Amino acid sequence: MKFPSPLVRGRLIRRYKRFLADVELDGGETVTAHCANPGSMMGLNAPGATVWLTRSDDPARKLAYSWQLLDLEIDGKPVRIGINTAHPNGIVAEAIEAGAIPELDGYGSLRREVRYGRNSRIDILLEGDGRAPCYVEVKNVHLLRRPGLAEFPDSVTRRGAKHLAELADMAGDGARAVMMFLVQRDDADRFGLARDIDPAYAEAFEVARGAGVEALVYCCRLTCDEIVLDRSLPLVEECGG
Repeated sequence: MKFPSPLVRGRLIRRYKRFLADVELDGGETVTAHCANPGSMMGLNAPGATVWLTRSDDPARKLAYSWQLLDLEIDGKPVRIGINTAHPNGIVAEAIEAGAIPELDGYGSLRREVRYGRNSRIDILLEGDGRAPCYVEVKNVHLLRRPGLAEFPDSVTRRGAKHLAELADMAGDGARAVMMFLVQRDDADRFGLARDIDPAYAEAFEVARGAGVEALVYCCRLTCDEIVLDRSLPLVEECGG
């Protein structure tokens, strides 16, 4: 996924009301940017951090700037993190179409936001002649509390547990169901559930796995030009905190 315009660098002043962030641009101007992230963004809200924004010239937009990337230094090493939760579905769809996810290769059709289940929409539906349909739910991941261990979720997500139950229903009906965790940071080497943050989600995940739902984890390569799928990560049982 390429950014539609060159990114603008700034310094985070504060994130507030979940979807707003005040940023001081390199030129000294202070702007309010849209923060497309409903989660807690635990550990990613530190004032003074380097952030990267896109700017839109659409006059219909209330906010011209959108927060896309965050640069941190952790244990002396630079870390880049994607905070926009609107991107993962497109990143995964692009990767599937490019054949970059072997586990999801070989389907002739890819559709997004297809109605299914109990008044829900599946992020990606894969279909192919002679194959059961494959329902793919995508979750954004950027929480990391222990070195290398990416975790989901970063806050309680009843909606996420509902999605797992609906995937389990699809698997029970004979379809293929996949929970895809996309890690939007470049310092993770494994993935686990944040069971201490949302025990109900962890329980729903185990029930879904028992019903036949598959779990895939991939991380991203992030630059100021694009965010693309990079490599798979192992799912581990350890819990951070």
